Amino acid sequence: MLTSSRSRLAPKRATNVTLAEDLLSEAKALRINISHAAEAGVANAIALRRAELWLEENAKAIDSSNAFVKQHGLPLAKYKMF
Repeated sequence: MLTSSRSRLAPKRATNVTLAEDLLSEAKALRINISHAAEAGVANAIALRRAELWLEENAKAIDSSNAFVKQHGLPLAKYKMF
């Protein structure tokens, strides 16, 4: 996952991005740095997609674990103090 310190240190490359005109106007009026906002949005999209992929890749194991707990209960439940 990209962290804010990593993205500040990473080499930058110029790119073209098309934005809705009203968003761009409002961002400029609010003095929002478009590059930083776009970078934060892309980093967030990457994190969300990685989480989705992790869930997809591990769905079988998660389902198996849930089925085990449903059938046998939590493995260490007898040691719970609450």
